[in-house]
Amino acid sequence: MLTIKGTYKNGKIILVETPAEVSESKVLVTFLETKEINLKERGIGETQAAELRGKLNTIAEDWNRPEMDVYDVD
Repeated sequence: MLTIKGTYKNGKIILVETPAEVSESKVLVTFLETKEINLKERGIGETQAAELRGKLNTIAEDWNRPEMDVYDVD
């Protein structure tokens, strides 16, 4: 059994990595709860949130690398 993180968006599953030795396989998909962030509670408006997303997109590729998981706090 192999587990790989991914994201479901617009009917497609995007994996963060490609399994090296798997060309075809049956899979199970588990949808994890996503936390909604209340921007108003944090004093952030839609425009400011969009600006922040734009700035953070510049580091998204590095941030989402599997080896960065060691910094995740649950």
